[in-house]
Amino acid sequence: MVVSRLPSFIKWIYPEIVTVLSNSSRSLCLSFDDGPDPYSTPLIIKILRARNVKAVFFCTGRNAVEFPGIVKDLISEGHLIGNHTFSHADGFKLSTKKYVKEVSEAAAVTSAVLFRPPYGRLTPWQYRILSDKYRIVFWDLMAFDFRGKITGLRITEGLLNKIKPGSIIALHDKPVSVKKGFIEEFIDLCEAGSFSFVLPDFQK
Repeated sequence: MVVSRLPSFIKWIYPEIVTVLSNSSRSLCLSFDDGPDPYSTPLIIKILRARNVKAVFFCTGRNAVEFPGIVKDLISEGHLIGNHTFSHADGFKLSTKKYVKEVSEAAAVTSAVLFRPPYGRLTPWQYRILSDKYRIVFWDLMAFDFRGKITGLRITEGLLNKIKPGSIIALHDKPVSVKKGFIEEFIDLCEAGSFSFVLPDFQK
């Protein structure tokens, strides 16, 4: 699989999550998970700056603690920071108490407003607690750009074939992803097709 669409039944389980933009016209939202990273994040910043595109970066607390200067760079560039737990925790493998603690610890160095669960794995009890405090943002499309054998060309083609007005697109802030060199082309082709990239107001 190169690009997947979030199954529609997820919204039945977690009714308040964000998966697409509202009143989007031909707007898209770019998001990047798992950073910040000293190699990939500066390159992504450079690409986005050249195209005047803003994105949401769902950062792990551990990486934010290790690279606070990069988090500051993202904020100064006008990007949004989201919470991706402290250690990229899998909600299906932790108790509700431990998982909520992971999110709370990350909030101090990432975001106390926006949250995206790693792997999209969140139990109903975890969701019930976290949705009271955070705006939980999933995605419409997820690219498997973190898989080494998938080429940038295939990712670009997969995304272009599946995007729709309002798509929130999840990419990954990892060296293996950025080295594929598809981000620039994807943005340029979307804009050539009359799509625009926006940074919506996700405030709860």
